[in-house]
Amino acid sequence: MGFYGRRILPHVINVACGAKSLRPLRERVCAGLTGEVVELGFGSGHNVGCYPSTVTRVRAVEPSDGGWQLARKRLATSAIPVERAGLDGQALPFEDDTFDAALSTYTLCTVPDADRALRELRRVLRPGGTLHFLEHGLAPDPKVQRWQHRLDPLERRLAGGCEFSRPIDELITGAGFTITEVDHFYEPGGPRFAGALSLGRAEAGR
Repeated sequence: MGFYGRRILPHVINVACGAKSLRPLRERVCAGLTGEVVELGFGSGHNVGCYPSTVTRVRAVEPSDGGWQLARKRLATSAIPVERAGLDGQALPFEDDTFDAALSTYTLCTVPDADRALRELRRVLRPGGTLHFLEHGLAPDPKVQRWQHRLDPLERRLAGGCEFSRPIDELITGAGFTITEVDHFYEPGGPRFAGALSLGRAEAGR
């Protein structure tokens, strides 16, 4: 990872993912989290203030040192202990059946092998554990999809591998999860090619 990825990109992502308009969505996706939680793509900690009191501990998976440094002030105010416990979502350093729930927000668009990362989440979740997800991905409208595919090469270069056109529901179910609830919508006020969102929960089986 070069200078841009190490020094500049974490600040860009921190600003983009810290928009006030996203706070209600983060609160929605975090609602219902309980017990031991693994968070994939912790970033700079924008979910920290949204964890419900039913969460006992969060194990954060975050490859970027810059993102983790930017999270320090948020971590200092958290009543729930958060530990950076992994760098690669595709190879989680946890035993099988460790967690009650998993959280992924604006992450599956970027992790290089999303299928592998989701299978790892399913492995470390206890049977019946839930994945809470808020992701942008492939739009439902063909016209928007065409723009997403056209812009993906530029987005990958500027945003650390992020893609607009990943089929979020298909990735989750393909990894062995059962989606129990999901809401598809466009983020208000933003461009549709970047704001086709999926917010929901999925259950891990065996």
